Amino acid sequence: MATKTSAYERELVREIRKTPEEYLPHLLQIVRLFRESVALKPAVTSVRQGWKEVLAHETYPISDLWKDIETK
Repeated sequence: MATKTSAYERELVREIRKTPEEYLPHLLQIVRLFRESVALKPAVTSVRQGWKEVLAHETYPISDLWKDIETK
């Protein structure tokens, strides 16, 4: 079964092929770090982190969180 590649994937492959071999380990690290930074964490991880912050009293009043948000 053939897999369909997107235009972005093809463009990424073209750019990677133009990259000198000695830079590929760094490029791979950049791509992995980017993916990890934009991927959503599982809900359980977010809840655990939030609970840790609550227990450590690392919270803010709702009024502070909404201070600079304009409502209509």
